[in-house]
Amino acid sequence: MSNLIPAHGGYRNLKSFQMATIIYDLTLIFIQKYIPKGSRTNDQMHQAARSGKQNIAEGSMASGTSKKTEIKLVGVARASLEELLLDYEDYLREHRLEIWTKENPRVTEIRALSYTTNKSHKTYLSYLSAAEAAANCLICLIHQTNYLLDQQLRSLEKELLEKGGFTENLYRRRIELRRKQ
Repeated sequence: MSNLIPAHGGYRNLKSFQMATIIYDLTLIFIQKYIPKGSRTNDQMHQAARSGKQNIAEGSMASGTSKKTEIKLVGVARASLEELLLDYEDYLREHRLEIWTKENPRVTEIRALSYTTNKSHKTYLSYLSAAEAAANCLICLIHQTNYLLDQQLRSLEKELLEKGGFTENLYRRRIELRRKQ
């Protein structure tokens, strides 16, 4: 018989967590440089970036006893990053700066950096020297991370449907034990 509580955690190895960490680190730099300290926007962007990262970790740690909770928290992370995406788009519009399209060569450059091994927020620092480049870089990174989170959610949902959750597996194990007695 396998362990009742499966292996869980390991969030630091998830690409979604690694990208969310980069977004968090770059967002802190962005708000320090471009958003007035003490403003509601500064605080909300900080919290949305933090929530994106932290909820992936929390969901991963909860996965051993609740796939439902893991799915919920990964969904919260996804929603937080979507909120942050809107903040960056709002910033660009409010400051009459260009929102780069997918076809923009600078977006292609940023997207290509996702294939860099051992990347960190430092990989993208050159884009933070100007507000337009910084916001567009973060928009690109958020789109990439949201894609990863969407894939992760589909995988978690499939696993829950195929293997069941903790309560179902506990019930099955208890029935097995009773049959053996």
